[in-house]
Amino acid sequence: MSNEIIHRGPDGVGYWTDPAQGVYLGHRRLAILDLAGGQQPMWTADGALGVVFNGEIYNYRELRTELEQAGHVFLTDHSDTEVLLHGYREWGEALTGRLNGMWAFALYDRRQARLFCSRDRFGKKPFYYTLQQGSFVFASELTALLCHPAVTATVSRAAIRKYIAYGYLPAPNTPYHAIHKLPAGCSLVFTLDSGSLRLSRYWSFVLEPVEARPAGIEKQWQEELLEKLDKAVACRLVADVPLGVFLSGGIDSSAVAALAARHSGAGQLQTFNIGFDVAGFDESAHARRVAALLNTRHHEAILSLDVARSLLPAITGKLDEPMADSSLLPTSLLCQHARRHVTVALGGDGADELFAGYAPFRALRWASYYQKLVPGPLHTAIRLLANRLPVGDGYMSLDFKLKRTLQGLSHPPRLWHPSWMCPLDDAALAECFMEPVDPEEVFSEAIAAWERCSQPNLVDRSLQFFTDIYLQDDILAKVDRASMMHSLEVRAPFLDINVVDLARKIPSEYKLRHGETKYILKKALARILPQDILQRPKQGFAVPIAKWLRDDALQLDESSALAGLNGAFIAKTVADYRQHNSNRHHFLWGQWTLAQVMQRHAALVNTPSTAETVHAL
Repeated sequence: MSNEIIHRGPDGVGYWTDPAQGVYLGHRRLAILDLAGGQQPMWTADGALGVVFNGEIYNYRELRTELEQAGHVFLTDHSDTEVLLHGYREWGEALTGRLNGMWAFALYDRRQARLFCSRDRFGKKPFYYTLQQGSFVFASELTALLCHPAVTATVSRAAIRKYIAYGYLPAPNTPYHAIHKLPAGCSLVFTLDSGSLRLSRYWSFVLEPVEARPAGIEKQWQEELLEKLDKAVACRLVADVPLGVFLSGGIDSSAVAALAARHSGAGQLQTFNIGFDVAGFDESAHARRVAALLNTRHHEAILSLDVARSLLPAITGKLDEPMADSSLLPTSLLCQHARRHVTVALGGDGADELFAGYAPFRALRWASYYQKLVPGPLHTAIRLLANRLPVGDGYMSLDFKLKRTLQGLSHPPRLWHPSWMCPLDDAALAECFMEPVDPEEVFSEAIAAWERCSQPNLVDRSLQFFTDIYLQDDILAKVDRASMMHSLEVRAPFLDINVVDLARKIPSEYKLRHGETKYILKKALARILPQDILQRPKQGFAVPIAKWLRDDALQLDESSALAGLNGAFIAKTVADYRQHNSNRHHFLWGQWTLAQVMQRHAALVNTPSTAETVHAL
């Protein structure tokens, strides 16, 4: 198990075992803080509490001071890991509410004979677990967990449906029955004596917009937002290893780079960008301009079809869970490129979800009008006409946007976003699975997030979906896997709890105003970035996957279909795609990735285990 996650921690390995109690802990270390004293598993001086921990606690200094004043004696010089041990002894399970950071940890309380496990508020760090054959087994990646001899991996047909529909697996789903992801903002306790498992939620993303709007409140929010973001960047620059910033030239990464440059000194900050050799996808010129403006030491690499093809075996060989987000490719190359120079990088993840930055937010008003004014039969006719449009391979081509928009508008508002992002419509999903598919069932997590929002407006409900589902299980999962493949830690200042708490209170009309996305954020950043950067149209970190697939770079065919998927449907989809009769490249990429990962899983499960197998985080 430990060997399966060596890429997550190449700087050291540690084990602790207690065969009498049946407890086995393993840890792979990526050394960031207290390089000499941060080895794990880490124990209190009396040996009563031990922990294996993946992540960073950004407010560890403040917590350590508070704990020392309460009488706790620390053994390490400045390890954030030790704060978890003393914090748990002082506050118990309430510890998680005091943490500002990203984490997945398992803390063993020998006196109580129980294991306390937790995952951070947004799920930046992964935690898989299962309770089978009397064993509670956990790991940072699914592939490590599958190596354990007690683990049986039976494919879940319902989970595979969700993967095809979403393009990722929403927590707590994994591809297998009885194997789960601990959802973001949740903790669990496993009691050794009884073998019982208790899951609890310690935090939820809740939008609580203020009702009072006194004069000057907008300016106050702008100042407070910039101040909190600046502090979030500053505390994420703390490391005992080289550090840099991802820079695309867009608003979010430019803001992080501008604030980081303030704290790093003139010409000291390193920035990193990936470009493409296909027109319409390349943002490298924008990144270079921002880097010159901020006087950073800028590094750039270009992703070509040949480079992408060479990366695929390594990516699928380390990917523990299937992902249909093709931006995994450039993200992986970006991380590989950055790791040559630094061990830690800051990114702009979270801003779009907190401040309504995605294109679908602008479509909400018109989508609402459309559904009210256009009767069902006319909508069907419009969809038939749209399906006759020529297929384009460009970034967010007109036919792609129109077809996806109409696909979503065939459903009620609570299903708009997952339907807009789904690579297949209802009829195609049914054909793929050879039986009818109920959208309410397959998108149950998205519906729950939509309905969890107490605000009645479409923007807030959309923010809830993107933050609860898409951010956790697509964006952050992708960045974690792409970065840890190359032993690189990525930090997200926008997800600092103090920034998040402010964003939760700002009403949606200050996030999306007259069709302008991220309105309040742009106003706040106007003090540190020029207007042409702030007003640049958003461009996702997309790759020309449509063209690459049509050029047969992945050699797609129906033989890669998993059991339970319609091989004939996949073969027809491949043929139509090659003949330029469809733009289902997202489905084809996602299905191919699924097949590659599941084949690797099968090999791991069938590999004989050794006596040295341990539970690994």
